[in-house]
Amino acid sequence: MKVVILQPSYIPWRGFFDQINTADLFVFYDDVQYDKRGWRNRNRIKTSAGPIWLSIPVYNRGAQTEHIAINTIKIVWDRPWNKEHWNSIKMAYSKAPYFSQYSGLVEEFYSGKPEMLADFTISTTISLARAIGISHTRFLRSSEIEGVEGTKTDRLISILKKVGATHYFSGPSARDYIETNKFEDAGIRLDYMEYDYPEYPQLYPPYDSQVSILDTLFMMGPDTLKTFAK
Repeated sequence: MKVVILQPSYIPWRGFFDQINTADLFVFYDDVQYDKRGWRNRNRIKTSAGPIWLSIPVYNRGAQTEHIAINTIKIVWDRPWNKEHWNSIKMAYSKAPYFSQYSGLVEEFYSGKPEMLADFTISTTISLARAIGISHTRFLRSSEIEGVEGTKTDRLISILKKVGATHYFSGPSARDYIETNKFEDAGIRLDYMEYDYPEYPQLYPPYDSQVSILDTLFMMGPDTLKTFAK
């Protein structure tokens, strides 16, 4: 069974969904340390004025934020950021070829007031995965798996053993720190993803590959999965 383990992120980019599409089981790594400057609560979209960040405000616990799990991070609701994000998305993509087809789905994401960041980002990611045609992948949270032990590579392997994985796909940046010999010892094949994707039409040149999947979805619609081909 092919498995991917990855931290939940906010409206992730194409590569994140390529990993979902590659996996039989995708595990949201939601009980590891929250990274303040990562992709857990923010991402980029293209606009006529250039790329902009959409960031979900979360409770900042100072130094303590560096020692708490992703699934314990709460969203701040002192302003209507959800409406602001939706308005920014609508302004950026209202002229995109498939905006009308998928706008209802995306607008629904911003209609509620979720308490926990991970609940929101995981549910929206799953909805987007289904919308672009990924139907075979099952989803699980690492926090739902009992008896996981160890840290770093050992913890990954513990999860993989618990779910019955035979094949693990990792992002390419993990080459710098992952202990490959431990996968060999566990009898689990390790492969790295490649992110050399073809370009697709975008509303506002120049082409930018480092934007949310929303850009791909609104521009390519039912052909979004075809843009994963290398």
